[in-house]
Amino acid sequence: MTSAASVRIRRHPSAPARTPRELGYAFPAEWARHRGTWISWPRPEGISFPDRYHESIEDVIRIIDTIAWFEDVHLNLPNSNYRRIVRDVLEVRGVPLRRVRFHLIPTNECWTRDHGPAFVLRTHRGRVEAAVVNWGYNAWGGKYPPFDADDAVPTAVARELRLPVFHPGIVMEGGSVDVNGAGTLLTTTSCLLNKNRNPGLSKAEIERHLKDYYGQQHVVWLGDGIEGDDTDGHIDDLARFVDARTVVMGMEDDPADANHRVLQENQRRLARARDQHGRPFGVVELPMPRPVRYKGQRLPATYMNFYFVNRALLVPTFDQPARDRRALDILQGLVPKRKVVGVDCRALIWGLGAIHCLTQQQPVF
Repeated sequence: MTSAASVRIRRHPSAPARTPRELGYAFPAEWARHRGTWISWPRPEGISFPDRYHESIEDVIRIIDTIAWFEDVHLNLPNSNYRRIVRDVLEVRGVPLRRVRFHLIPTNECWTRDHGPAFVLRTHRGRVEAAVVNWGYNAWGGKYPPFDADDAVPTAVARELRLPVFHPGIVMEGGSVDVNGAGTLLTTTSCLLNKNRNPGLSKAEIERHLKDYYGQQHVVWLGDGIEGDDTDGHIDDLARFVDARTVVMGMEDDPADANHRVLQENQRRLARARDQHGRPFGVVELPMPRPVRYKGQRLPATYMNFYFVNRALLVPTFDQPARDRRALDILQGLVPKRKVVGVDCRALIWGLGAIHCLTQQQPVF
């Protein structure tokens, strides 16, 4: 991992001399039109799904299948043998293979939201142009080595797509941020200010990197993450934008639940927050699912880990009919022009992530 001192001064030799923001690039909102979705296929020898790989892979296949009915899916695979095996598995499951693209890009784990490319766009001379931001990746503070293959994914994708690459030189995970498409970025202090990421940087310096490399004007900070979240508090388990002015956030109604106090405090922070124009957000509450446990471990089950695709919104469900239905109905009311689709993630959540964690969007360019 790069030392704290060098993080602040080093620039990758191939990086453009100016930042994405200076060059007019910005990270678009997730609901902007996609060209496709990137997913890194989980390997059985990985560490994400101990004792439940074969169950969890069925959830992954279900997600790939669902996405493929709306847009292309780009699968990162370690080698050609995997490509043959995975293609056969998907074909047997009825996945529309005409919408699946296979890429020989090795990874350590499957959490593409955090290790995948961050695509930024600009309009230049009447054309939409794209670039990739290659944030550093250290497996959520060095918790799960090795992570060298994951760290190399953005550059490998950019090479295949022949896109320029920006190298900020600091650690950042895609699940730690959400943007409203109008200039505001939402994140948490518990994750981005954690000393296991960028110990040499102050809050102001991290905020400057967020603005410069995601092309944003304004940053809103929430606090701690939910119980069972090993990422130190990713925003995609807590609160998400569904349009430029509206944030949905999880709320726990049981005062005895460990998430009750945390979510109440985040609600208070969000009530005080303002957007890039100084206006308050509309805040809509989603229920939290009842605690999901496996082998005595509390898992970070939340409906907030949803994912926008073209014409649809995919939402994790946990075989809790009343709560699942309530969350889906609330979200459907917020995105009436999209089909809200619940996808069972009871096995996938054993890996401490769900749909949003598994995916990374490629916008149209």
